[in-house]
Amino acid sequence: MSQPPPRFRRRTVLAAAGGLAVVGVAGPAGLALSSGTAPTPPALGRRPISMAMHIHASFSEGIASYAAHLDQARRNDVDVIWWTDHDFRVAAHDHRRMVHFDGAEELEGGLAWTWQASTEGRLTASAADFVDSPHATDDPAKALRLTAAGAGILWYAGKAWNWTHTGNISDTTLHLDVLPETSGPDALLLVEIALSYHPARAGQHILRYRIGAGRAGHRTEGLVGTVDLPAPPGQWRRHTLPLVADVRRLWPDLVAGDNSLRGLRLGLSVTGSARGSFVVDRLAFDRARRAGQAGEELRAEVLRAYDGAYPGVTHHRAYEVSMVRHLNWFGGDQTLPAFPSPPYRDNDVTRTERMIEFLHSHGGVVCWNHPLDVESRESLARLMVERNNLGADLVEIGRGPLDDHLWALDVAARNAVFFTAVGVTDDHDGTDWRGRGDRHITYVWASSTARDDLVAALRAGQAWFTDLARYRGALDIEVDGRTAMGAVAATDAPELTVRLLATDLPSGASLEAVVGTVDLAGVRDLNPATRTTRISRRQLRQGWYDLRITPGDGTYVRTQVRGRDGALLGVSNPAWLLPGRQTHDIPPLRRF
Repeated sequence: MSQPPPRFRRRTVLAAAGGLAVVGVAGPAGLALSSGTAPTPPALGRRPISMAMHIHASFSEGIASYAAHLDQARRNDVDVIWWTDHDFRVAAHDHRRMVHFDGAEELEGGLAWTWQASTEGRLTASAADFVDSPHATDDPAKALRLTAAGAGILWYAGKAWNWTHTGNISDTTLHLDVLPETSGPDALLLVEIALSYHPARAGQHILRYRIGAGRAGHRTEGLVGTVDLPAPPGQWRRHTLPLVADVRRLWPDLVAGDNSLRGLRLGLSVTGSARGSFVVDRLAFDRARRAGQAGEELRAEVLRAYDGAYPGVTHHRAYEVSMVRHLNWFGGDQTLPAFPSPPYRDNDVTRTERMIEFLHSHGGVVCWNHPLDVESRESLARLMVERNNLGADLVEIGRGPLDDHLWALDVAARNAVFFTAVGVTDDHDGTDWRGRGDRHITYVWASSTARDDLVAALRAGQAWFTDLARYRGALDIEVDGRTAMGAVAATDAPELTVRLLATDLPSGASLEAVVGTVDLAGVRDLNPATRTTRISRRQLRQGWYDLRITPGDGTYVRTQVRGRDGALLGVSNPAWLLPGRQTHDIPPLRRF
């Protein structure tokens, strides 16, 4: 893996914050802009803090462990991770409880479980048949018979609808009824669990049970851990598979609970031209600690195992609320919302607004995730303008297609719809943050990495996002020597100077000032009304540039960094300059 780009230098930021003079002209009721005085730093003790704000680990459906993401944050010099596991997956809501082996597809609560066969090696014969008899004594329908001959493995992989068999294994025990018909040292039944990716061995771990082995035992070979379980031929036996206990015994250096049951498959392994036959029935998923709020308590317990393990990386629990248009919820009391059964996502706008109201009633801020997944940019902008962004505090703007998301941001800014634009990682793998298409991290100006300080900065719009791999500088906007990014300033000044901060621009990159009209055009003119000024790196003095603005009847300004190749590398949030008559109903933390 290549090394990450250096973070912006703290000395550069401090020098820039104490740079040039602010020059402006104020009208009778305008801002009291100073002349000839140096701007003050944004606030005592504030500093740029980088955050990965959309991250999924072992309580979600991907292969990532918490350790994998913590390792990526350390490698990429990211200060904070927000754990946005899907809420209904944390609770294992309507996740698979039982498989009866009644056919290649079977339903539970209206949700399908499906099997898919494959082979490896050199099998001379293989078959997977659902039979009426024999079957387990307390599961009276059908069972699955696996037969194979030769040298290889017949695999039968199972999967629940929308990965609802996956999720963290911390409280999960499997039970499987097995009847060995033709078995021995050369014919064994395999139960294989694909676990999570861990950086210690740079791979996804595999837990494999061999049923029918001569004696019990545990052994590891790299990423594969094997548990041998004896099984008397010709007799049904219910095998209990305590996943966490076995992972802990096989890999004592791992946090055993930090694993997802990512994949599950059965296999019949034969060697030396042997012939084998096993019948299996009644696969049960026993999750002991997921009722109500218990899933969140379990997640907190797993995460506590990493306390102090990654110095320099702070991590906070959050949620991706998933049964409406997806919402990330930062801060608050982490109360899980009610879930529908079955757990189908409902994109109804009103339901999403009601969910945002519920989350606000429990504290924190709410982000509208991947807003273009069910909208065009025009329909998205219409919702932002007509329905006040559904009440969301933040929107994932820093993701592909970036131009379309920024277009919607500018339409909203033109109409004085105030929200904070943030960047997106949305990583489920934990293997290479820098190699992803969506790799925008979010920075905030805050005094610490404490949760409440970060939430307050997000609420105020004191944030910008950058391409993790290509730009790690600081952005800010000042008016009258004070930070104005994200803020709404009331001014009747005919002209004033806005100071733009952009540190550590890469070679060949430039700063762009996007200045837009705030005329509250609404849906009658659903377009941005902007002009862009390009500022070369040479024009920045200690990272600062003074831009003359004519606020008129309302203006906003935001900045963006464009690379030598034309790609956007960083984007700030806007600052609004509005006449006093337009500044009613401004959120308190956005008042300049």
